[in-house]
Amino acid sequence: MRIRALAAAARRGELQPFEYDSPPLGPHDALIRVRACGICHSDVHMIDDDWRISRYPLVPGHEVVGEVVEAGDALEHLPPGTRVGVGWQRSSCLRCRDCLRGNEPHCPESRSVIGDGHGGFGDHLVVDGRFAFPLPAALPTEVAGPLLCGGITVYSALRHAGMGSGQEIGVVGVGGLGHLAVQFAARLGNRVTAFTTSQDKARAAEGLGAAAVVITRDGKVPKRLERPLDILVATAPAPLDWNAYVNLLGTDGVLTFVAASAPATLRLDALLFRRRRVAGSLIGGRAEIAEMLELAALHRIAPVVESFPMGEANAAVRKVRDNTVRFRAVLRVA
Repeated sequence: MRIRALAAAARRGELQPFEYDSPPLGPHDALIRVRACGICHSDVHMIDDDWRISRYPLVPGHEVVGEVVEAGDALEHLPPGTRVGVGWQRSSCLRCRDCLRGNEPHCPESRSVIGDGHGGFGDHLVVDGRFAFPLPAALPTEVAGPLLCGGITVYSALRHAGMGSGQEIGVVGVGGLGHLAVQFAARLGNRVTAFTTSQDKARAAEGLGAAAVVITRDGKVPKRLERPLDILVATAPAPLDWNAYVNLLGTDGVLTFVAASAPATLRLDALLFRRRRVAGSLIGGRAEIAEMLELAALHRIAPVVESFPMGEANAAVRKVRDNTVRFRAVLRVA
């Protein structure tokens, strides 16, 4: 079949109508009719070729929600009509050491939806159906997409940093990632302290479950908090005073980064004397994604979205690029 989509023809190009033939379905492939697709900053980075890995024409979109139209013979769990979500990862080998441990994003043969094929800014999408996740009924189509990238990014980072319940968790930045981190941490039974530079985002963080908010003016971080943090997740891609943030962690505390920033210099004594750790995290594996979706449905965790029709994709991309969306942008497909 002929798939109609929107694509950038060159670096930083405007999205233009683009058509391509649907590839033949293998036994594990699924053809999905797109109903909604989030716009992530990673889509903008790929359109702009900021990472020097983009191939054009580039069809963005890796926060896809849609319905299975046709599935390969090996996908008995995805009958036509199944509502599914697709995130950053298109496929992996599913046989290497990482894949067998549930670490599919770290597979040497990992493939991405928009880096190794065409994404969800269109009417249909073809992916390995083992990376398409049936969605709980409680997750509305228009808000589920960003959970497949932003949601799993912060959930996986918090989980691998040791998040349970009854902990003190800090979130640096209240944006597309941070506002989801606040919800996951708070609604899973933790006390959350959010760090932001603006009063309106401070109010938003409190509304999403933060017990305390620190407004950091001119990059200044308090020397201590009333309660030391067990985990601090850094969602802001800015060159901040990370040594000051490390000192807010208690013994065995973890600072985990989910957004790339300028090179950071950390004092080793601040790590050594309190046995603190620094970690990094991207997305999560398939089991974690399924777990995250169930928890989001159970605890009513959802991104705050600004919705646009697919025909306004260029305007929506500009808003994401300019950081004027509060907090995630989603394209609707009629």
